[in-house]
Amino acid sequence: MTLAANPTANTAPIPRRRWRIAWLLGIGVLVNYFDRVNLSVSHAALYTAFGVSNITFGYLSGAYNWTYAMCQLPIGVLLDRFGVRRIGRSSTAIWSIASFAAAASTSINALFGARLLLGVGEAPTFPANAKAIGYWFPSRERSLATAIFDAAAKFSSALGVPVLGILLIKVGWRWSFAATGLISFLYFLLFSRIYRDPADDPDLSIAERIHIADLDPNAIAEPEPPAAPLSYLLHQRKVLGLALGFGSYNYVFYLLLTWLPSYLSYALHIDLLHSFLYTGVPWLFATAADFIGGYTADTLIQRGWNPSHVRTTVLIIGMAFGLGILGAAHAHTALRALIWITISISGLSCAAPVGWSVPSLIAPPGSVGSVGGILNFSNQLSGIAAPIITGYVVAATHSYAWAFRIAALYLLIGIASYIILLGKIERVPPPPFAASHP
Repeated sequence: MTLAANPTANTAPIPRRRWRIAWLLGIGVLVNYFDRVNLSVSHAALYTAFGVSNITFGYLSGAYNWTYAMCQLPIGVLLDRFGVRRIGRSSTAIWSIASFAAAASTSINALFGARLLLGVGEAPTFPANAKAIGYWFPSRERSLATAIFDAAAKFSSALGVPVLGILLIKVGWRWSFAATGLISFLYFLLFSRIYRDPADDPDLSIAERIHIADLDPNAIAEPEPPAAPLSYLLHQRKVLGLALGFGSYNYVFYLLLTWLPSYLSYALHIDLLHSFLYTGVPWLFATAADFIGGYTADTLIQRGWNPSHVRTTVLIIGMAFGLGILGAAHAHTALRALIWITISISGLSCAAPVGWSVPSLIAPPGSVGSVGGILNFSNQLSGIAAPIITGYVVAATHSYAWAFRIAALYLLIGIASYIILLGKIERVPPPPFAASHP
């Protein structure tokens, strides 16, 4: 039976199976960010175990991002060729193994190796999620759907830093890594059981299929065209503007993800346990802001506001609030530092789900995975740079002030790129050969 053959499809209540997929993706991000924050809470323990300096810790924190970044462009191509489910299952299995390998590390080199493997395993996560949201949600719902998995990245720090920190204090850093390995393996089983693309889900109703296709029955039935070449996408102003703007956000994100517990502990002289607890505060606000940004964008668009103007405005205002990181550069008390950091990361989090919904809106047909890979490649370059640059700056100045100033400067560049390069959020035209061969 074709979609058009069911005359009641448009009048039947629309089920919400697509939201089950959004929450599944959110759980996956929550789990893999537990793996990422585990290192930040282990700084003092690794100093005791391996004599890790601030500079070495910066490199170790960025090691995960090295392989993550290297995999982004090929991962985008593989996602467009093999699909979300096959790539997602392989990646979750690899990142589970990497977490157990970190727990068993007997040297700093072995720990580096485990973090490099973790980057390979988790590399497909955000491009795959962006592609899955593009499959499962009409464009007017994608910001909120994206907020579910993007907010999980913030909530993982709000929950993971205190919980993993307490676990580390009680039983040691190896067991905290082993715990994240076990959680990752359980998610592998959950993802393997649940995730399907809409076209492969036998329980997806006709009414919801039509809703996902924005009331165009032919949209789901048509085969996806081949992806545009990476060389073509990398020459598109909108793709570059999105990648540069999002990269500046990710610089601040990884600076705080990797260094915030140490900043509170060493710069503001807070004991280790309380630094873990206080670290969760900004990330709780960031989690809420993520949902607020996604919900606000979708609500305004559904009420008839111009979609491009809404999304661009949320991106720019959120990035502007991110400049609050400058306040932390001059904070001398824990309360003042937490207030400024909360303003910064909450503003950036408000913009993040809108940013992650953009690849499916600007990518040529069949190229969402590739554009997501380009976007995340830029993100991971920032993820590499932020902890390493911070390590050198802290070692040289014995202060975090210039680390925060550098982050603010990059945010200004990101804001300019959204305005000048990204501009109106609309689909990039397919390459000439694709246009002539529909």
